[in-house]
Amino acid sequence: MRGIDTQVRKLRRRVFKEIADLAYNSKDLINDVEALPYKIVDYDEPEYRESVYRERAIVRERIRLAMGMSLRPENVPVHATQGMEETNIAEKYYEPPLMQVIPSACNACPENRYEVTNKCMGCIAHPCREVCPRDAISMVNGKSVIDQDKCIKCGKCKSVCPYDAISHQVRPCAAACGVGAIKNDRLERAVIDNEVCVSCGMCMVSCPFGAIADKSQIFQLIRALQSGKKIIAQVAPAFVGQFGPKVTPEMFKAALKELGFAEVYETAIGADLGAMAEAKHYVEQVASGKQPFSLTSCCPSWSVLAKKFFPETMDKISNELTPMVATARIIKEEHPDAGVVFIGPCASKKLEASRRTIRSDVDFVITFEELSGMFEAKGIDLGGIDTEETMEDATGAGRGYGVAGGVASAIEECIQEYYPDVDVHIEHAESLSECKKILMLAKAGKKNGCLIEGMACPGGCVAGAGTNIAVPQAAKELAEFKKKAQKRLPDKEN
Repeated sequence: MRGIDTQVRKLRRRVFKEIADLAYNSKDLINDVEALPYKIVDYDEPEYRESVYRERAIVRERIRLAMGMSLRPENVPVHATQGMEETNIAEKYYEPPLMQVIPSACNACPENRYEVTNKCMGCIAHPCREVCPRDAISMVNGKSVIDQDKCIKCGKCKSVCPYDAISHQVRPCAAACGVGAIKNDRLERAVIDNEVCVSCGMCMVSCPFGAIADKSQIFQLIRALQSGKKIIAQVAPAFVGQFGPKVTPEMFKAALKELGFAEVYETAIGADLGAMAEAKHYVEQVASGKQPFSLTSCCPSWSVLAKKFFPETMDKISNELTPMVATARIIKEEHPDAGVVFIGPCASKKLEASRRTIRSDVDFVITFEELSGMFEAKGIDLGGIDTEETMEDATGAGRGYGVAGGVASAIEECIQEYYPDVDVHIEHAESLSECKKILMLAKAGKKNGCLIEGMACPGGCVAGAGTNIAVPQAAKELAEFKKKAQKRLPDKEN
């Protein structure tokens, strides 16, 4: 569903826009929040659920998450605006859990089920029945039927059906989760095991019912802008193309300033610093044999995956600052009185920024999707902006961090340029399931001598949960942005 403007995405954007509008214009916040579900679901006949009441109930929970609050419990009377005073401030950090399933929105999809569809031709051979190891398939009225009590979900029937008449149904959110964090409640609805979850957001973008959502800071960010405090934005390289095919980086920068940001930095500045530092680390530690392999640290979900599931690799994760934190520290050095917001494609950056060691560096994290709501609420047409702004902060290497393989490629280029006598061995994995595989191989000693890049999202940052456009289009836009950089590589560190 990535890149398709579904009703789920439209509803998410509408909620972000309305929350931003409340932050900008509301004179009676409590009553306006109470009225918002009726403004969004302003019809009498249900459009998506069995009743408008359920649709409004779901919207209420979306509103709470979009304002940085948690879902209400189902079995305890909690007012829809409870906690509003605590969230109606300029400084509010993300509180776990970040990703949450809205119970009333979950369809309780089948987890793992094989069913015979109406494509069954009732063939005489009926190979599906012959290969079933548990005699779970019988012929009823000339058609195959699977006894779900006997079925062991082996899939042999599906593999031999000549008409592809057997469907394998899986829960989309669970299929997208590479760490098995999706569990069931007593009603067979999805719940997230927060001890396992790494907050990548792939479950959220894969749920066709829009039952999974994450918390947002757009309301608090707007409050900070309204307070008069200087807020500086740093933008991830993947921003190109996210706000319209004709919106140039310069137009995007001007639009951010129109929103009230004092200045705009490329997060790729921090990526440049990291690429050079990790190149040096590889040469001195891995290539020399002092360390068997090294792991990049840019993707928070990848790092958390390694720490949770492969704790023996923790000392192999790069100690270099992530691009977000490195850029934030540069900003704080140059503007010590300013707040910093990271604007990017990634849900798990919210998780990274919530760590106590990083809170002093990064004050807010919002996604491209959430930023779109702010632009819409302020009536800013990015395509109509006339600007003389420039965006020439980073090199091509740093900008390339936004796609899968880009981090490792940038480090490899730096090694080849500045340490030409050193052979470099690069590996990269995208998607949590592939990341787990490569970490298992590294643990077994199969990746010694390698620099290993991991990306939780298939495609890299351009495929993050907070993006607006299709992944191939985003990757293409980023490649063009990378080519336009004035320098290919960062300068070598002394």
